[in-house]
Amino acid sequence: MAPELGAFSISLTVADLDRSKTFYEALGFEVVSGAADENWLMLANGETLIGLFSGMFDKNVLTFNPGLTNRKEELDTFTDVREIQRRLEESGVELAQRVESDNESGPASIMLIDPDGNPILIDQFR
Repeated sequence: MAPELGAFSISLTVADLDRSKTFYEALGFEVVSGAADENWLMLANGETLIGLFSGMFDKNVLTFNPGLTNRKEELDTFTDVREIQRRLEESGVELAQRVESDNESGPASIMLIDPDGNPILIDQFR
């Protein structure tokens, strides 16, 4: 059985947070979370999520959040990021960032790079 990766969003590296926010609002997106004073915002248009990040990443990042739906609803059951890590490593996938904690649950994240150099972040909040 494939691991459940949870909510999906694209984390965009932006040069000007306010300018990008205005642009995406014109496309019908609304700010749903984030902190402009910390240089990041999450925007939604229906179930489509994008993150705007200024000065935080070198490249755009595909982001998955185990335990959440795209509507930011918490799931009762989900595949923990540590289990996803185990399955990926068993499949021979090299991780750029892995969970090194002895904790068996809770917040943690891993990162891998796809064959074309695109970073993929699997970021579990709970």
